[in-house]
Amino acid sequence: MRLELTARHFTIPAPVRKLAEQRLARVLRPLNDGAVSAQIVVTREKTRFHAEVTLHARGEHFLHGEATGRDAQTALGASIDKVERQVLKLKSKWTERKRQGISPAKAASATPRPERGAAVFGTGLEQRDNGAQPLRIIRARRYAVKPMSIDEAAIEVADGRDAFLVFRNSSTEEINVLFRRADGNLGLIEPEA
Repeated sequence: MRLELTARHFTIPAPVRKLAEQRLARVLRPLNDGAVSAQIVVTREKTRFHAEVTLHARGEHFLHGEATGRDAQTALGASIDKVERQVLKLKSKWTERKRQGISPAKAASATPRPERGAAVFGTGLEQRDNGAQPLRIIRARRYAVKPMSIDEAAIEVADGRDAFLVFRNSSTEEINVLFRRADGNLGLIEPEA
């Protein structure tokens, strides 16, 4: 990381320079080499000192802190404190972004699959054997059942984002369901006559 320390209207004593380097090193620790450069400008204005700290972090993030104090050390310390709060906020944003990203494959494997068969439906909708809330039927949407061939339905399921399609088979005039299987193939449900 590149550090530029500039003094206006006075010369920076060695203890102030050392303080700036130590405090900035502590502030940059959470960024894990994410800091590109830092500019510190300390200006003397009559009886007070004004310090400005600008930190350039990766990803085009510019953190800025200004403070005024009776001496250069006070002003510099207060401005670095402001930048430190911004660094912690930026670091938390970076870590939260990493935590949110769960791939769909991991999410699918982590969610428990519902039990199939009579164990779930044999006790009725009002009571389940684990004593949890009753099952509810939630109507997602309604759509018209279109007459089409199995090949046309397969194209529509493969291209669309829906996992299944209810359609009227144009050759048999029966209601069929075409669905996307877990192995990537398509499954067809036909009623018995």
